[in-house]
Amino acid sequence: MRRCSHGRVKRVYSLKENSAFQFVYRRGKSQANRELVLLFVRQGKLRIGFSVSKKLGGAVQRNHIKRLLRESIRPKIPQLKCGYYVWIARSGAVGADFHRMERSVDNLLTRQRLYKAQTMDEKGKK
Repeated sequence: MRRCSHGRVKRVYSLKENSAFQFVYRRGKSQANRELVLLFVRQGKLRIGFSVSKKLGGAVQRNHIKRLLRESIRPKIPQLKCGYYVWIARSGAVGADFHRMERSVDNLLTRQRLYKAQTMDEKGKK
């Protein structure tokens, strides 16, 4: 039986390899706010990685932060420009709720101009 993939970030978008993370750390343009740091490098494919330090808490706390981040980013994926994105959680993310995390993600994507340009049809539908 095949599992349904809706409701989470698809595996095809995940950035997993250490070498890819190192590439983004070296070459990426960064933008930060209280909760997050976003590193971005233009590439042909869309890949998203998450980094949550042990300084932010135990495994349960870190996984909670990653789940909030994934859920905040998932609906925005079709609107994102291609490239490698690395999201780094900061200490402000520890107590953040979903809506605060979502605003944080949107803020960083907007400041780095990483949303695709909307066509006239898309603007009319909203």
